[in-house]
Amino acid sequence: MSVLRIAVQKSGRLHDESMELLKDIGISIDNGIDQLKASARNFPVEVFYLRNGDIPQYLKDGVVDAAIIGENVLIEKGEGINVAEKLGFSSCRVCIAVPKTMEYKSIKDLDGKRIATSYPHTVQMYLEEQGIKANLHIINGSVEIAPNIGLADAICDIVSSGSTLFKNNLKEVEMILKSEAVLAVSPILDEEKQAILDKIQFRIKSVLKGRNSKYVLLNAPNDKVNDIISVLPGMKSPTVLPLAEEGWSSIHSVISKNQFWDVIDDLKARGAQGILVCPIEKMVL
Repeated sequence: MSVLRIAVQKSGRLHDESMELLKDIGISIDNGIDQLKASARNFPVEVFYLRNGDIPQYLKDGVVDAAIIGENVLIEKGEGINVAEKLGFSSCRVCIAVPKTMEYKSIKDLDGKRIATSYPHTVQMYLEEQGIKANLHIINGSVEIAPNIGLADAICDIVSSGSTLFKNNLKEVEMILKSEAVLAVSPILDEEKQAILDKIQFRIKSVLKGRNSKYVLLNAPNDKVNDIISVLPGMKSPTVLPLAEEGWSSIHSVISKNQFWDVIDDLKARGAQGILVCPIEKMVL
């Protein structure tokens, strides 16, 4: 029987969130401390714990069949690798930053400057699009220190909260791209492994849909039901049930997390009462 080999980052926030996702889709991993590979107890999956930057090459070579990896790493090193699903966590951005003391007006101020980065391919593509020529200094460690020690005039690196830039007296001036965790797939994948991956992707979609939705129950007078239903997106249509009190109904629906407060305000204005909001663990469509 085929076993699907999935790579995840060996440590850090992306690792933790990747393992949480696997747990949420019902895959139990027996992994100990410092293991490089672990098997699932209840699903034909092996998990490989690898350095994030090494994963694209393992995918290309077919050493692993799929990976949960930062989209920014794929853009830098993963040419030819397909993204099966965007996962909505480990969000960050790849940005250019300069010292706070530098007077920066536009991207033209970087012409001829030295830029330290761990993402030379990504930076070079962006600079070429902008018609800028700069000297790239490739660093695989702490990029933020480069301007302080005179190694570069600017840096390009991933940014989450911006606190690291602040601590190093840098300011963000250009955003090259936004990134999040994705499910990436090796170009070398046979039919049996594709079938396993399809099951995993179906489960992931159900979990992500649940994370991005809220279940809403509310009470409404019968003469307000149609008006209230008109603003509820729902999956197909809201569920309406009669209450024990005559002239009243209970309405059940699902609201997108991104629309939540706007919809709730609208519901209250249209006569909804006793609004109860519940998290959704999974949503199978």
